[in-house]
Amino acid sequence: MSSTATSAEHGSTKQVNSRGRVIVASLIGTTVEFYDFYVYATAAVLVFPALFFPAQNETAQLLSSFAVFGVAFIARPLGSVVFGHFGDKFGRKGTLVASLLTMGIATFLIGCLPTAKVEGWEFWAPALLVVMRFFQGLALGGEWSGAALLATENAPANKRAIYGTFPQLGAPIGFIIANVIFLVFSYTLSPQAFMDWGWRVPFLLSAVMVIIGLYVRLKLIETPAFTKVIESNEVAKLPLARVFKTSWRHLILGTFIMLATYVLFYLMTTFTLTYGTRASSLDAAKAAAEKAGKPMTEAAAAAFVPGLGYTRNDFLWMLIVGVVFFGIFTLVSGPLAEKFGRRKMLIAVTVGIIAFGLLFVPLFSAGFVGTMALLIIGFSLMGLTFGPMGALLPELFPTNVRYTGSAISYNFSSILGAAVAPFIAVWLWEVGKGSPALVGVYLASMAVLTLIALFVSKETRDIDYTNNVA
Repeated sequence: MSSTATSAEHGSTKQVNSRGRVIVASLIGTTVEFYDFYVYATAAVLVFPALFFPAQNETAQLLSSFAVFGVAFIARPLGSVVFGHFGDKFGRKGTLVASLLTMGIATFLIGCLPTAKVEGWEFWAPALLVVMRFFQGLALGGEWSGAALLATENAPANKRAIYGTFPQLGAPIGFIIANVIFLVFSYTLSPQAFMDWGWRVPFLLSAVMVIIGLYVRLKLIETPAFTKVIESNEVAKLPLARVFKTSWRHLILGTFIMLATYVLFYLMTTFTLTYGTRASSLDAAKAAAEKAGKPMTEAAAAAFVPGLGYTRNDFLWMLIVGVVFFGIFTLVSGPLAEKFGRRKMLIAVTVGIIAFGLLFVPLFSAGFVGTMALLIIGFSLMGLTFGPMGALLPELFPTNVRYTGSAISYNFSSILGAAVAPFIAVWLWEVGKGSPALVGVYLASMAVLTLIALFVSKETRDIDYTNNVA
């Protein structure tokens, strides 16, 4: 595949990125980034509670692990400011390379950390895990926007939403790769070997994927839109200050437009994995603890809330099937957003998310078929709402502050949605004494906020995406 193509413009030959290079570079980067992120998310449920917080009861371990999980979402807005500044001031290409390296190094080092069970590391192990998680969040704060701009600023006319789905597709692909690797090692290793060292391998393997991503991205040339900003001398000296001055309303709208997407995604992945694999009764939990040689304490028994009782591996396969629908409907969303417009389509999908949240109890209560239906419906809605964001959020902002603006909206929404969603969901699950009813109401409530933001916003499909500066 050639890295560039040529196009004639006003009698001159101009070098541009080829369509294949744009698609692969925007897709592979987000695949690597989301793979790294999901490896941590899966480990946060399956192994980190016991390895890094061994002195706590089961629920406290899980909440502590989710708290560290949330650190990345606090770092993401900072990453959006840092990487957004460089992306709007010096270009998309170099910034994308830097974000990929940051994520890859942090993830690799997590795989090298001693655990809190090692003498002398009771404090330092979880502390360093927090630091590495912070850098993961910092990197993802700059990665998504750069990949979305790479795709959409190289897109042909009337195909921005279609091209914008390719970086979005990295989310389901990264999820599937990460979890299949976890499954392979859990099948081939004994439970003790998996807890001792097997969990580290997915983190260490990220180095291979980062090298592939860097190879593709280093062959890119700058996007036509940013090149035009340079040529017209419209580069913002302080992109952060300018975007708040000229586009503060769109920053708020973008944040809330993305809110339901974040809450839905992290409930569908992190919470459902927790709920699905928790024992279905206290007696079953006690029996499992006895079998593992770790009898349940009175405090743990008092704090116990029931789940669905699936084995970890069985539920991961169920999640993977659901995520396949996530990928399919991410691709479907692009043509739909071009045909009907981003706003109309997302209003319809958000109404669907509200209804879906109110179906949690009847679906989860219907056994395997109901649970599988819930996963398929939820992930299909996820694809339909996440896919158009690759075009919509960047379209809210002028070219010379587009990286910063779209990154801030995307990542500030992560604090309101993704950072707290697993924590709130576990709390609501406990309040409901094992019922997911309040978790579904929480999702529906967040979707109502997104629906309001969509009603207030305007359609962005027909804006001038190149000749638009602040």
